[in-house]
Amino acid sequence: MVIEILGARIIGPFFGVSLYVWTALISVTLLALALGYAAGGWLADRRPSAAILYLLIGMAGCWLVLLPLFKAAVLEATMGAGLRLGSFLAASMLFGIPLVLLGCVSPFLLRLAALDLGRIGRTAGLLYAISTAGSFVGAAGTGFYLLGSFGVIATLRLSGGALLILACVYFAASRQWRALPLAAGLLPLVWTPPTTLEARLVDGTSARIVWARDSFYGALKVVEYQGGGLRTRELTIDGLIQGGVDAVSGQSIYEYAYLLERLPLALRPGGRKVLMVGLGTGVAARALAARGLEVDVVELDPRVHEAAVRHFAFPPTIPVAIEDARTFLAQHGKAYDYLLIDVFNGDTTPGYLLSREALRAAKARLSPGGVLAFNLMGSTDPKEGMLPSILATLSEQFRTVRVQPAGVKADAVWGNYVVLASDGPAEYARAPDAGQIHPLAADVPALLLSPPLPIQWTGAAPLTDDFNPLDLRDSRLKELVRRELLNTTPPPILHALPGNLG
Repeated sequence: MVIEILGARIIGPFFGVSLYVWTALISVTLLALALGYAAGGWLADRRPSAAILYLLIGMAGCWLVLLPLFKAAVLEATMGAGLRLGSFLAASMLFGIPLVLLGCVSPFLLRLAALDLGRIGRTAGLLYAISTAGSFVGAAGTGFYLLGSFGVIATLRLSGGALLILACVYFAASRQWRALPLAAGLLPLVWTPPTTLEARLVDGTSARIVWARDSFYGALKVVEYQGGGLRTRELTIDGLIQGGVDAVSGQSIYEYAYLLERLPLALRPGGRKVLMVGLGTGVAARALAARGLEVDVVELDPRVHEAAVRHFAFPPTIPVAIEDARTFLAQHGKAYDYLLIDVFNGDTTPGYLLSREALRAAKARLSPGGVLAFNLMGSTDPKEGMLPSILATLSEQFRTVRVQPAGVKADAVWGNYVVLASDGPAEYARAPDAGQIHPLAADVPALLLSPPLPIQWTGAAPLTDDFNPLDLRDSRLKELVRRELLNTTPPPILHALPGNLG
């Protein structure tokens, strides 16, 4: 269970944390354990020796301790196979062998412990109970404590180190000294000294990780780029860019942030209260607060709030509720004139925030004529795209739905969009305010004035809590996003895991 949980964090920067990735990890785990059970039973009958059992345990520990040294090569080699096959191959190559070795343990223990055939049932039951309890402790300890406290690399090597120590204790107690040097020689690798990672792009731009943390929701990094007279800073979670700013001026370098901040105000001028769901770098919430609006923020991950305050000049005076968005929206509270949702889990907005039930709860928190706005990535393909189903669901709750391209051409099949929904007029009450724009987001004035996209959602199935296939949609887009990350992010920055960064 520990390997399975850590596996998502290790392959996440390359393949995301979508349903495909979890399916690959679970499938590899089940397949490897099945092979281990069969191989362990066969070996236990032929060589029922405790030394072989602890050798298998020690070999699994060796693999986990050494895994950080070769994970980068495996991930780069498998990325070309695509999201589904690539994640399965990566999981198999990285975790298949230790899982097979650990799968051998249960039948081996049963063979060694079952000295009295009259008590075989009781013995088997006790072993499986202990195994299941151990899985519970490992899963709960890793998910609730170790990942957030020590990081992925440290947790991985602590797990491998524990297996190595267990093997060493047995071989020392049984005076089998020949096996000790190898196991003991690997133990120093369990401790990894903190490092600061820097890299350089092809054009000479330098990249440096200035802050990195593992949270209970993802691996966070703040990466600073310097070159061409500019110094920019980006926040990434599991490899996906959550936003970026000019490190000197604090302006956003991405178009969507300007559209998300300004288009709702153009659709319904005069509003005063804003709820921002999803903090990211905090640039949109900060800009709206600077306009004199009353801004509240809901953010699930306290580490994101920490990063926004420390590295993106987010004002600590803006109230931030550390809470799940769906839970917050379901509560009775004040009504908002603008509700802006910019939340990504992996490569897409979580489906549970886009269902009929979620949108109904969001609308209940809007004042009459209020505007709901989403920042979304997706395609308009009527069969495979996620956008038509999202628009069909929105149209059930709101009288008008408007889709604006954000960083993509108006005729693009897929890309970044800002979607506006309201019971008010579909046309802007005033021209969107262009204001000051960063040079890297020079397309913003044209995007602000571009006509809405004529996307057809007739016939698309609305999303509900019961039927929500967004994780299965736009797989080609998700692969393209991950390939773009590989092309634009230096491999050392992408490979680095917060657990071994200072």
